[in-house]
Amino acid sequence: MENEKYNIALAKAQQWLNSNIDQHSKKEIERMINLPDELVDAFYENLEFGTGGLRGIMGVGTNRMNIYIVQMATQGLCNYLVKTFPHEPKKIAISYDSRNNSKLFAEATANVCASNGFEVFIFDDIRPTPELSFAVRKLGCISGVMITASHNPKEYNGYKAYGNDGGQYISPHDKNIINEVKAIKSIDEVKVNQNKENIKILDYHFDNLYFDEVLKLSINKEIIHNYNNLAFVYTPLHGTGIKLVPEALKRAGFTNVQIVEEQAIMDGNFPTVKSPNPEEKSALEMAINKAQKINADLVFATDPDADRVGIAVKDSKNNFVLLNGNQTASVLTYYILEQWSKQNKFKGNEYIIKTIVTTELLTKIAKKYQIEIFDVLTGFKYIAEIIRQNEGKKTYVCGGEESYGFLIGDYVRDKDAVSACLLIAEVAAWARSQNKTIWDILMDIYREFGLYKEALVSITKKGMNGQEEIKNMMKNFRSNPPKTLANSKIVIIKDYLEQKEINVLNHSTTAILLPKSDVLQFITEDETIISVRPSGTEPKIKFYIGTKATIKNNFDETDQLLTAKIEHIKSDLNI
Repeated sequence: MENEKYNIALAKAQQWLNSNIDQHSKKEIERMINLPDELVDAFYENLEFGTGGLRGIMGVGTNRMNIYIVQMATQGLCNYLVKTFPHEPKKIAISYDSRNNSKLFAEATANVCASNGFEVFIFDDIRPTPELSFAVRKLGCISGVMITASHNPKEYNGYKAYGNDGGQYISPHDKNIINEVKAIKSIDEVKVNQNKENIKILDYHFDNLYFDEVLKLSINKEIIHNYNNLAFVYTPLHGTGIKLVPEALKRAGFTNVQIVEEQAIMDGNFPTVKSPNPEEKSALEMAINKAQKINADLVFATDPDADRVGIAVKDSKNNFVLLNGNQTASVLTYYILEQWSKQNKFKGNEYIIKTIVTTELLTKIAKKYQIEIFDVLTGFKYIAEIIRQNEGKKTYVCGGEESYGFLIGDYVRDKDAVSACLLIAEVAAWARSQNKTIWDILMDIYREFGLYKEALVSITKKGMNGQEEIKNMMKNFRSNPPKTLANSKIVIIKDYLEQKEINVLNHSTTAILLPKSDVLQFITEDETIISVRPSGTEPKIKFYIGTKATIKNNFDETDQLLTAKIEHIKSDLNI
């Protein structure tokens, strides 16, 4: 088997050596030919163009992110667009983040698109993902490409493709594009170095158009004016956020935004953090240290492509604590709906959106304000799909997911950390107007709606057998689901792959009207929700645990009870 793999990898490597690639890449392949494990790792498999585009370790080979894989993927995308939308304007927007090789990959994408006759709009420097989504819509493009691997380690890069609505592709377009990309068998099939006059540069003038839309989202300018000197600390974690977040806050009227200068340097090696992920406490350490020194009110951190934001706020003991994605989404949603209600902005056709693994607290908040809420599959492209379906019929207010993504307004169709930072700052000002902090607002929400506490457990299954192990785990959960979790009976099982909801008590079945997805949900008698799904981008299986309780005596006591419950559930699931 090992010899067979090596021979397959060697044949593909030889094909690359005989094609029109650069001399440096050829030398690297020749070096790997004498290192069987390395050659197999780089060439045995092909880096999959999945439903979210490409993402992988950078290097030479068919299973790596490199200029040739990017060019082949782009040729496949161009072929699909020309075949499927023959009468649409052939325009495409391209942006990139601060990762190593991002600019190279973006320019290679632009070159291929221009050579295929597309009018190409590419930014003059790094820009966030949300601005790329905005550019697709604003410029009337048929598609868009963002070069980013989000918060992955420095060895990675990626390629995200967008449709003409500014959202990432969904079915059937995503799968049809994948087929066109797979049809490109050789680097020599790619069109390059033609029609370079088709490439147009986007600069700060276009940023101003984006800022105009961001600033329209501000709900209470008077509060900002009255509390504009709140002290904020912001870190872009060496990424694109530095281009827009501080300026957006400044233009909104906030006057005291301190930058973590060491992390404002655009560097794809992310030298000051283990991982540029605002979900991880270690990524915010430098910002929190600075905030403590200057007695700041709030800390923001955005990931490299600035579509997600993590925040740290002062708790009742004046210590900085990180809010998770569910908590941030809940505070933002509560503030936005409360302000809309006070300003009589509701017309009766408003709605919000969340993913099926995001806190049910958002459902409770929506119910209070009597507005519709949609549940969608995991992935912001499904939020974008609902917005598109309801365009001209209903008014989208906001939407979020537990993994730190949030979107206010619909001028962008992907999560947007720039506008989220602005509204979070506005929430801080609103809290201060009541002599409160954002933490106090969160406690108010918990007291009104109940304490919702969530946990995420990710189990990594690496190697050749990893995916098979994950498949078997899902198969076992389907054939032998748990009967109880933390001493509470399972009453509902939702199987999104089979698209059915089963009432365990009376054995009735109802249809789930969402696209097929390999997700299971177990709902207990006490309304605990456990969701199980394989990751779409990593060799992981994820368990989302959602619990809730009424705060009877105090927050800490109730929080400890729910923490113990979550540990009980983990034990029952053997995770």
